[in-house]
Amino acid sequence: MEDFTRLIISHERIENIKNNNLKLNKEETHYINKVMRIKNGKEIFIANGEGSLWKAIKIKNDCLEIGQLKKPYLFQEQEIHLLGIAVVIPKSGFEDILKMCTEIGIDFIQPLFSERQVNKNLNFSRKLLRWNSIINEAVEQSERLWKPSILNGMDIVEWLKSRDNQERVSISITREETLYDLNQWLRKQQEFVNRRGGIFWNVIGPEGGWSSKEIDFFNRKNIAFVKLSDTILRTSTASINASSILNQWRIDLKLRN
Repeated sequence: MEDFTRLIISHERIENIKNNNLKLNKEETHYINKVMRIKNGKEIFIANGEGSLWKAIKIKNDCLEIGQLKKPYLFQEQEIHLLGIAVVIPKSGFEDILKMCTEIGIDFIQPLFSERQVNKNLNFSRKLLRWNSIINEAVEQSERLWKPSILNGMDIVEWLKSRDNQERVSISITREETLYDLNQWLRKQQEFVNRRGGIFWNVIGPEGGWSSKEIDFFNRKNIAFVKLSDTILRTSTASINASSILNQWRIDLKLRN
């Protein structure tokens, strides 16, 4: 595929384009003119984060023309088995988690709150705007066609209560005996894999560890505890490790099928 600059434009904006001309906002205009230095008449790729990719030509500093709006240059179906990382927001490093999980191929990122969480004082609506911007940049850089969704923050207990029968959840834990590591747990999900669709989650806990109340709840709900490593990992390291294991499992699954 040609090596063009990529720009993520929401599906809603793509649908509302008139005369095949896409008006750019201030940040997008700065990016293609000042950062990437795209000249008038040059082509770039436009992606909507929902599987479609178009070629566009820069016709003005703040305007692109998409030649075949009804017929994308490339379209990719969404994965059948989706992957999710749920992370208790750490004191630092969460933005790196967003970037790297996006690049690896995670489909859902769930920020969590817990009793022993270090960083609880968040302006969440403002954070979500910044986090979505970081994810967009990572999608452009990694050339993904499907943008992962970052969900609203929830308390770990309430989040687990809201899971449905189309989702499977494992919780990474340290200093405790577990039946499986994450790879082994994934291989035990064959019955669920045989259904069409579903989300496979791994939960990364707080820097201060889970409270006894939370552990008791996990046990009552029969949530599987899994191990990621023989060493103690930081939240960011654990998130990337788990994401890589999940993504490699999905790749292997497709190769077998």
